[in-house]
Amino acid sequence: MSVVLSDYLHQQTTTHRLPENLAAVVSAIAEACVHISQQVRLGALNGVLGSAGSGNVQGEEQKKLDVIANRILIDALSQCAAVAGLASEEEDNFVAANQNGAYLVLFDPLDGSSNIDVNISIGTIFSVLAKSEGVLNTADFLQAGSKQVAAGYVLYGPQTLLVLTLNHGIAVFTLNQEGVFVNTQINPAVPPQTREFAINMSNQRHWEAPVQTYIAELLAGKNGVRGKDYNMRWVASMVAEVHRILMRGGVFMYPKDARDPNKPGKLRLMYEANPMSLLIKQAGGLATDAHQNILDIVPQGLHQRVSVILGSAEEVEYVTAKHAAT
Repeated sequence: MSVVLSDYLHQQTTTHRLPENLAAVVSAIAEACVHISQQVRLGALNGVLGSAGSGNVQGEEQKKLDVIANRILIDALSQCAAVAGLASEEEDNFVAANQNGAYLVLFDPLDGSSNIDVNISIGTIFSVLAKSEGVLNTADFLQAGSKQVAAGYVLYGPQTLLVLTLNHGIAVFTLNQEGVFVNTQINPAVPPQTREFAINMSNQRHWEAPVQTYIAELLAGKNGVRGKDYNMRWVASMVAEVHRILMRGGVFMYPKDARDPNKPGKLRLMYEANPMSLLIKQAGGLATDAHQNILDIVPQGLHQRVSVILGSAEEVEYVTAKHAAT
């Protein structure tokens, strides 16, 4: 008999003595993502493609689906009694929800927005934190990634998949025709070695020296110091990149570059790097900002950016060591 998400959450709550209201939070996220999946699937038929004519807090152009997905998640989670507050990549500040809620949810409502209008995989990334006692404020959200009680993403691709961790391994669910997430895989493992890397090569001229050297070694293939040929992949959707790595290994990099000295990276620590790093850790991989474990970073702001190197342990250790040597 197939295990659906609600059964899995009940099993995890019983086996690992998790708070029951944590299951309610994850269920609310999943239900919201079912609605987002429906909007993504219809696309032009529902008039949801193209620009929304607005920008987010980072000054990036918003797509119509960015705005729709953000609103779906805010509305759904605000109605969940266990959620005290929300933080979204698309919002300037946090959104207060329920005064007696025990959890905070942070999310990127639609990762990979540049792919929306050309029908390439995009996704929703989420992170759940426990809230401390007292009046909700920004400081409540600024917890290291190691404090996450749950994290995951929903990939809107050929199939809609939910990939979830409650800090006890990873479960993968596939959305069926009835709109129910059914468990289809347990505990994917990232192999420690790989022959695949993912990086935006158009930024090469801006990279720091250790990354320049590392990528040059990979491109040299079996005749170079690494002694093997590598393949490059780049989808421009972090959800798609990380999912591929979870399924078969690889290394994903979005390193710091010289274009803006005030930005240590492009990806957001709270909405992208932390949840993905927890998933990678649970699958046996590693994630650093080229200097330290991403999950150890204590955030200084809701929209803090970081460099990201994650995936197969051997590659992450190798490129991180190159930075330490400079």
